[in-house]
Amino acid sequence: MNGAPAVQAIRERTPARILGGRAGSSYRTRPQLELREAHAAAADAVHDELDLASNLGAAFCQQWKLFEVTTLATSKAEFLLRPDLGRRLSAQAGEEIKAQCQPNVDVQIVVGDGLSVAAVAAQVPQILPILWDGATRRGWHVGQPFVIRHCRVGVLNDIGELLSPEVTVLLIGERPGLATAESLSAYMAFRANREQSDADRNLISNIHARGTPPQQAATRILDLISAMMSRQISGTKLSIPSLKP
Repeated sequence: MNGAPAVQAIRERTPARILGGRAGSSYRTRPQLELREAHAAAADAVHDELDLASNLGAAFCQQWKLFEVTTLATSKAEFLLRPDLGRRLSAQAGEEIKAQCQPNVDVQIVVGDGLSVAAVAAQVPQILPILWDGATRRGWHVGQPFVIRHCRVGVLNDIGELLSPEVTVLLIGERPGLATAESLSAYMAFRANREQSDADRNLISNIHARGTPPQQAATRILDLISAMMSRQISGTKLSIPSLKP
C-alpha cells in the first residue's frame, strides 16, 4: 500500500509526513530514520555558526560586497538563551553600518542568520539577486546589503533608526521544522523604528524549494514593498487582497 502510485503521488504534493504506514503502534523503520535525520538537521541548523565564505561562497560575498556585524549576543549559546540581545545591534555594529551604508535609501536589504544557517546558505544566494534586480527595475534606490550574526527579527528597528530607509527587508533563517531546515523568511517594515512591534511588520515565510520558491517569494516581497511605499504603512494595517496566494 505504501508504495502504491496513488500514495506516492499524494506524498509528492506535500513535505508533510503522511501515509507513512506503521508497524503495530510504531513507525516503520524508514519513516523513523527519516525523522531522526530531520531532527538532526534541524538541531545542526540552529546551532551552526554562520561563516560567510563557506555558507554563501567567497565569490558571492565579494560580488555583493557583503560585510558582517553582530548583535549584543556574544555567542550562539547566549543568542539562544537571550532573544532580547539578538534584537539589538552592538555599538560597533552601528558604527560599521553607518560607515559602509548610505542612509535614506528606498530599500535596505539585510541578511540575518536567525535560527537556521542552513536556510541562509540555501536561499540567500538565489533570492538576493532577484530582489536587487526587481527593485532596481522599479526605480528604487537599494542600499548596500550586509549580514547580521546572532540576529532576531526585532533588529529591524535598530536598522531603521540607523539608516532611515523607506522599507527594510530582513532575510532571516526560520526556526527549522522536521519538513526542512532550509526555510527562509523575509520580514519587512515601513520606516522601521524602535517604537514598532510585530504588528508593524509584514512577512513572507517558507521560502524554500518545496514551499514558496525564491522567484515567487521575491515577486511577493517586491509587491509588498510597492504597497508599503504607496500607502505609507506596513504591518496589520496593510491589507492587499491581490497578494494573497
